[in-house]
Amino acid sequence: MSCSQCRPTGDFPESGFFHIRTDHPVLVQSLIKLFNENGLEVILTGNVASARYINLIELKEFMKKSLETFNKLAVESYYCSVTSSMEEMSAFTPWLSFQHFNERVTHIDLYDIIQQQLFTTHSQPIVSLQSEEIYGYEFLLRPSTEKFEFKPYELFQFAERAGLQALLDGNARMTSIRNSAGTVSPGVKRFINFLPSSIYDPTHCLATTFKAAAEAGVDPNDLVFEVVETEEIADINHLKSILQAYQERGMKVALDDLGAGHSTLSVLKELKPDYVKIDRKIISFCDEDATKENMIQKIVDVAKEIGAVVLAEGIERKEEADIALKCGVELAQGYYFGRPVPTKSLAAAVQ
Repeated sequence: MSCSQCRPTGDFPESGFFHIRTDHPVLVQSLIKLFNENGLEVILTGNVASARYINLIELKEFMKKSLETFNKLAVESYYCSVTSSMEEMSAFTPWLSFQHFNERVTHIDLYDIIQQQLFTTHSQPIVSLQSEEIYGYEFLLRPSTEKFEFKPYELFQFAERAGLQALLDGNARMTSIRNSAGTVSPGVKRFINFLPSSIYDPTHCLATTFKAAAEAGVDPNDLVFEVVETEEIADINHLKSILQAYQERGMKVALDDLGAGHSTLSVLKELKPDYVKIDRKIISFCDEDATKENMIQKIVDVAKEIGAVVLAEGIERKEEADIALKCGVELAQGYYFGRPVPTKSLAAAVQ
């Protein structure tokens, strides 16, 4: 991963020229043949085969036929680009892997959402179990208008396939920070998700996040960054360095979905987060399952050892809240306490 993956990559021209390059002469000839079979006039420049496309539908169809024609090894050797004219081609023309290019063309609607940042945030309350007062809010990515609908998990899955994960994750963090300014009172925590795999170098990759917080006037102590646990921890030392980068700036960190998947108590002890969020699968009907209650108690006990605050996610019933409180859980989140609402709607309460 490089810094280029965090930058916008430009729109696809409705019509123009697409270019495919490879270092294998035999595959160049195969490309020329495929272009000709599809009635496209080839322009050959060294190891780059180019052709004009009339519209994006034609471009999508050619990419589809390429996948049907070439095997995996051949596809992996191809790099693609688009320009409005042949004259725009230069040594600085950006190239994408065939896979990333194909994903972006095939799902142009999702690509545009990320490229144009057509998203905003909703916020779900996090409360103190003891007093039921608002302690903070989790910021969740949502469509900015009904015209550009998407499901957050599908958008992030697409971003991963299209090589846009770092761009989306970084912009989502900055959007959450900016939206929280003026809508959430000082002292109220703002819980914001992040993907560790999108941060290859904390010093460089988090610079825009720290800058956004400073420009928005948000107290670093009010920010809590959550490790999204949908991805496995491949390098725990790298994750440690990311968490430390946040903490060195006065921000807090949280380990999400504890008790699910790879998140074990040993990982909790090693990472030493400021907050621990218990997976909703453990919380659900914990009042009717002694095993779940015991797991909650174990997590609370370990959290106390390292000085972490425990938060129970997905509470939908009073009985679940009662068990969490009984076990020593301090914070709670879930439909029982409040559903996510547009962040901008919180501004009235601040004013």
